[in-house]
Amino acid sequence: MTTTAVSPVLLLTAVVRRVERLSPSFVRISLGGNGFEHLGPAGPTLDQRVKLLIPSPGRPAPSALLDPDGWYAVWLALPEAERGHLRTYTARAVEGEGADRRLVVDFVLHGHGPHEAAGAAVGPAGTWAAGAAVGDEIGLLAPRRGHEHDFGGIEFDPGAARRLVLVADETALPALASIVESLPAGTRGVAVVEVPDDTDFLDVRFPAGIEPHWIARGARPRGEQTLAVLRACLDLCPHERGLADAPALGPAVDLDDDVWETPTRSSSGADVTTVSNEPGWADVRETYAWVAGDSDTVKACRRLLVGEGGMPRPQVAFMGYWKQGRAS
Repeated sequence: MTTTAVSPVLLLTAVVRRVERLSPSFVRISLGGNGFEHLGPAGPTLDQRVKLLIPSPGRPAPSALLDPDGWYAVWLALPEAERGHLRTYTARAVEGEGADRRLVVDFVLHGHGPHEAAGAAVGPAGTWAAGAAVGDEIGLLAPRRGHEHDFGGIEFDPGAARRLVLVADETALPALASIVESLPAGTRGVAVVEVPDDTDFLDVRFPAGIEPHWIARGARPRGEQTLAVLRACLDLCPHERGLADAPALGPAVDLDDDVWETPTRSSSGADVTTVSNEPGWADVRETYAWVAGDSDTVKACRRLLVGEGGMPRPQVAFMGYWKQGRAS
């Protein structure tokens, strides 16, 4: 007797159940529908990534044309008008049980903030989210409950670290919020969050041991204040340590264009599991850093923490969720 293997991937047509405008830059959309009772993860959502299949205007969700096995090749082969767009997002939460199971996604609406330049790049996901209404449909690829590790998409893994350093921009804020709200009592550390405007300081339940630092970017360069606050939080003084000044923001030839490095893998293919640097501060080996956002700021944080602070690479996770100038 043979048994059919269960795919770790759920391919669903998600129906918009609720739309809530959180701030000028954020809209929260709750998705449900047939098959959502199998939606993972079984434990904390953390920074779980999912894939959204965004339909072209006037077209149905392309998920109806696919199946979980070999979906990507079939999706690519579809005519462009039927294919729509594929984007990766982090879940803000997975809530409810059975037929009431919901995936909550916080979308950033680029170009809607008071300090953003007119004509800022707005991609298909932001366009869809800005106009979403209850009953609209979108395709979803997500882990089957209990198969999160087979599906992938959760990078937060602090191990036995007793101190956390968390850094996010607006695109990574939903993941950071999900992470901090799942932390056990007694966890300590800092969270540095940069968003477009102070109206985007969302309601996040930080545990008592995590010190939040909210930054309203305003008209200042992206990431500039994040680096300054992070340096102050870690009490790094490059002149006293004989090191160079703080790393400048912007493209860097010494790092990948798209930064993605966790304690076990790197986008460059480097083995990071055996790399060890000298400590840059007293409890560095009990510290775990999780940094996500735009690639340029993530690269600058990486140089600050690993290059300047001496943090061992196996104790960091740096994820470039997006790159300036590319519509998401």
